[in-house]
Amino acid sequence: MLPRRTVTAGIALAATLVTVPAAAFAARSAASQDATPFEAARTAAAAVADPPSGLVGALTRDLGVSAEQARTRLVNEAAAAALEPRLRALLGDSYAGSWVTGPTSTPVAATTDPARAGEIAGYGVEARVAARPLAALDAAKAALDRASARAPRTAPVWYVDVVENSVVVLTYTPAKAAAWVEASGADASAVKVVRSDERPRTFYDVRGGDAYYIGSGTRCSVGFAVTRAGSPGGFVSAGHCGATGSTTSGANRVAQGTFRGSSFPGNDYSWVEVTSQWTPAGVVYAYGSGLLPVRGSAVAQPGSAVCRSGSTTGYHCGTVQQLDTSVTYSQGTVTGVTRTNVCAEPGDSGGSFISGDQAQGVTSGGSGDCASGGTTYFQPVNEILATYGLTLATQGGGGSTPPTSPPPTGGTWSPGVAYAAGAQVTYGGAAYVCLQGHTSQAGWEPPNVPALWQRV
Repeated sequence: MLPRRTVTAGIALAATLVTVPAAAFAARSAASQDATPFEAARTAAAAVADPPSGLVGALTRDLGVSAEQARTRLVNEAAAAALEPRLRALLGDSYAGSWVTGPTSTPVAATTDPARAGEIAGYGVEARVAARPLAALDAAKAALDRASARAPRTAPVWYVDVVENSVVVLTYTPAKAAAWVEASGADASAVKVVRSDERPRTFYDVRGGDAYYIGSGTRCSVGFAVTRAGSPGGFVSAGHCGATGSTTSGANRVAQGTFRGSSFPGNDYSWVEVTSQWTPAGVVYAYGSGLLPVRGSAVAQPGSAVCRSGSTTGYHCGTVQQLDTSVTYSQGTVTGVTRTNVCAEPGDSGGSFISGDQAQGVTSGGSGDCASGGTTYFQPVNEILATYGLTLATQGGGGSTPPTSPPPTGGTWSPGVAYAAGAQVTYGGAAYVCLQGHTSQAGWEPPNVPALWQRV
């Protein structure tokens, strides 16, 4: 990555998070000798983990970790993603976010109530005490989003940083950015203005995975293959790649499909319905790293490893920096994207972002390049699936619905049910066995939480 000197300016800094001495990470309860919830989730994730060698190789290359550390962090990150909804529910109004850290992705959760730190530790997760709850940070960022039309072009990026317990605004004119924050109605004490030379732009020419062409020649890349009832299916990509009604051809220049939906700016997503000559497949082409399976779309937490595939620069990895980021391009502001330190270049637009075997999103834009490093943003895939009523194509020809979708008709899985380990359900035409006891809830559908359910 390009070295970047950041300078804090204007607007009050967020309070420093305090690490609370707690039970050792992954320790068992002294009273019951039972596994902590994180240990249980980790054991369940490890039982089904089988990362392709290409993924492990890319993580060792781009993150500077050993092959064993790469495998361990994939298991820990899957467990952390499965545990996050439980920690959020446990802590309620005091919840201040969660993330993973270190070469093997140690899980961390924050609370504004020091008395709750022991409960976090009891889950096998490192506890932090923060000054502000996540809800307050989300509210401050929402105020900035509402004022995005008045944001200076020199302040193109802002996001909720749970690690710093603040909303961060990146800018190369701090005084202008600070004045905008003050006028936005956001809680200025929760906002940190940081000097940055970042100048995001859209990657029009190409998108992740296999290349495709729009009209007479503009090139982007396939994000993820999808299916839809009554349709031959297709794929999702970036909204800035093409307008609704535009036609596409594949990398082989054979007629391919039509944009059935597209949104940009505000959002940066689209979906292309293909002709019957094309068959959606639940894989990502990772170039020199081979084919990667797609098995779901559980959201990777900040600090998690994530990789991107695009037809200009191929396959590169990094980490999730922040969720729910707003970024301003020359065409306008896009909200709700995820910020990463994965490199990309023009022509990588629309390509796949994937964490382990879980689809994350499609490339939106960024800054820098793959020679010196950079920052790239992706539009989360679950929002695209929910917006257009699509189902993610997964390995083996099955499908994974977005976490917010209701269970398909005919399935026996339901939210709000206490399932014991070994219980069997059906969902989306497939059978699953429960790996660990839990009470189900929306967002924890079997395809989305491999730590809780295994397909049989």
